[in-house]
Amino acid sequence: MTLDLSSLSDGELASLSIGGRETAFTEIVRRHRSLLYRLALGNIGDADEALDLVQETFVSAHQALKRYDPDRPMRAWLAAIAINKCRDWGRRRAVRRLFSFAIPIDAAVENVAEDRPGHDVATADRQELARLRRAIADLPAALREPLVLHTIEGMSQAETATVLAITEKAVETRLRRARIKLVGMLDQTD
Repeated sequence: MTLDLSSLSDGELASLSIGGRETAFTEIVRRHRSLLYRLALGNIGDADEALDLVQETFVSAHQALKRYDPDRPMRAWLAAIAINKCRDWGRRRAVRRLFSFAIPIDAAVENVAEDRPGHDVATADRQELARLRRAIADLPAALREPLVLHTIEGMSQAETATVLAITEKAVETRLRRARIKLVGMLDQTD
């Protein structure tokens, strides 16, 4: 008899995965990969890096599965891990940026990618979406994270507060500030 994994709760899947059933963790990945990708993409603004961070999130989650509390939503647990991976990525990026100043300026100029759009840019909508993603990614983490979790991922303020370990009122305040700052940033680039 084959067990229908899609009908099991996340807690049951976690228990099966801990017990050695690899297909159970595969089902967890299937259920939550889109959420984590959108979350990572919204936080860092780079599609390729977001895929890497999703993979890192699932690796970390698999290693920490024994610490998962099945009475709590797995969505929030995985989102917290993903947010931490995004924060780590930001710190690594800042260090790399610092060291990029250490190479000779001639070598740095040769390695700079062109920042103008290629000839194959399909529509102005894509450019606008990319502009918005960059603006969101440029927000400070304290404003970006609640904005992505609540507005883009549709988490409630309570869920967002749980993931970020802050109060619901702090989420509300940060959302308002993020929206105001985002509007200002987008107005500057018009």
